[in-house]
Amino acid sequence: MDASDSSDADATDAAAADRDRDSDGMLAEQLLRLTRRLHRIQSRQLEPIGITPAQFRLLRTVASYDAAPRMADLAQRLDVVPRAVTTLVDALEASGRVRRAPDPDSRRVVRIEITDEGRATLRSLRNARRAAAEEILAPLTAGQREVLGELLSALVDGMPERHC
Repeated sequence: MDASDSSDADATDAAAADRDRDSDGMLAEQLLRLTRRLHRIQSRQLEPIGITPAQFRLLRTVASYDAAPRMADLAQRLDVVPRAVTTLVDALEASGRVRRAPDPDSRRVVRIEITDEGRATLRSLRNARRAAAEEILAPLTAGQREVLGELLSALVDGMPERHC
């Protein structure tokens, strides 16, 4: 192979790498657009229930614990600063969906309990979430949905854990 063949091969490799980066960039843009669309649809569905997507996420997280979590537990699980959890808990408490409860082992610790109203809201929210997902996924066949689920799982499972 002479020098011109080598430079042609290098140029071809560089062009292929550029196409791959462009393709990856387009995929990232599509994922962002889809995420924004899902967020808009979900917000529209949650509005009549009187809850924001962030409050829904916190309510789901509180309900996922076997015992009432501490505020710090919620902040860590949600990967947000503790102040953000306080603001969300304040709003959910004002609506009667959660309540603050003292920790039996430490007077300084506050635990967050989901109320019956919170559980009822969560059931309604799950239905709204399913409806939002159905709207987004409507163009896909059952097989395509399965493949998409597998691909998304591979992406989520392959993400390194963030430590703030």
